[in-house]
Amino acid sequence: MDQRVSFITLAVTDLDRTRRFYVDGLGWEPELDVQDVIMFRVAEKVILSLWARESFEAEVGPARGGPGIVPITLSHNLAGPEEVDRVIEDAREAGASDIGDGVQREWGGYSGYFADPDGFRWEIAHNPQEIGLSVLP
Repeated sequence: MDQRVSFITLAVTDLDRTRRFYVDGLGWEPELDVQDVIMFRVAEKVILSLWARESFEAEVGPARGGPGIVPITLSHNLAGPEEVDRVIEDAREAGASDIGDGVQREWGGYSGYFADPDGFRWEIAHNPQEIGLSVLP
């Protein structure tokens, strides 16, 4: 098996609310928007798929629930701290919750977090190390 990821699929509880957040709020353009799924091209060969939870569970199986934070983060890496602050502010205006403003981190970068309507955490980061720079457009 090749060492790569092609799709990242997240099960969401309210696809219309999710669409309003990502499309109307953050200004993302879907590559596919059909009854139960919205797909965004997030890299040359990577798709973020937001799938209505009921349809997700019908195909994949029951999703876990309960208190706490969903145990995954999605990271959006940027060239500098100012860009991090701008994206976090854009997310705030789009209705993001659980916002953690950008701060200097022990690992040498600068990052903050926000949650989308289903609680999926986005890390908005400036990682000045070689691996962080390698993912910039």
